[in-house]
Amino acid sequence: MLTTNYVPGTPNWLDLGAPDIDDAVSFYSAVFGWTFQSAGPDAGGYGFFQLDGKTVGAVGPLMDEGARSAWTVYFQTPDADATVKAVEQAGGSVRVPPMDVFTAGRLAAFTDSTGADFAVWQPGDVKGLETVMEPNTLCWTELYTTEAAAAKEFYGSVFSWSCQDMPMGGDLIYSVISAPGGGKGDDTGHGGIMQLPKENLQAGSTSEWHPYFGVTDCDATFAAATDHGATTLIPPTDAPGVGRLAMLKDPAGAPFALIKGDPTMS
Repeated sequence: MLTTNYVPGTPNWLDLGAPDIDDAVSFYSAVFGWTFQSAGPDAGGYGFFQLDGKTVGAVGPLMDEGARSAWTVYFQTPDADATVKAVEQAGGSVRVPPMDVFTAGRLAAFTDSTGADFAVWQPGDVKGLETVMEPNTLCWTELYTTEAAAAKEFYGSVFSWSCQDMPMGGDLIYSVISAPGGGKGDDTGHGGIMQLPKENLQAGSTSEWHPYFGVTDCDATFAAATDHGATTLIPPTDAPGVGRLAMLKDPAGAPFALIKGDPTMS
């Protein structure tokens, strides 16, 4: 399960690239009750989503021409520069070279060997998100990938993740991912890797990470999201042994998911 006791390889930050910050704040405030706190006049519009005074994510403007709106998952690293070498050796590429963010920490952004974007955060004054695993906060991360075997090899090399494969019927296998020291016993999983089905590949789907936000009522939150302009990817659905989940795109096109229940439950 996710925790704010961050160790290398676990998710420790999450931010949204949005074409219009005000619109993004309006949408997520309506859906999750988040508020927005600017990071200051020198931050280029970047700021923090907060719930009950604690940071649960962040949002900033799209920086690259032609970039699409998306959530970026960050993983903890003790050395962003060393992670660059690990990513390149594993077949990934660097999108944003390591850079200091004032005294908050150091970041770098990458594309994995299957084409999915992700980033790392080397903590400084800011250790990471201030709350997870609570209603309306991050509770799971998931990679839909064009090549699951290659993705597992890539992240195993970069972050030393282990994978527990769970058959889902037919040819589908869901791999629960864990970082060394990321939990105890059966609660080590912080996310999953899933092979995109053939029909999705034929339709042009590409590899991408999705955040899951925990909710107390999946159907009600789903309705609030669609009422405020979200589009449906997966309607509310019961996943045996997991909970009730849904997946949407926000009004700007960034995918995210909802889940009622602990996704690490067996």
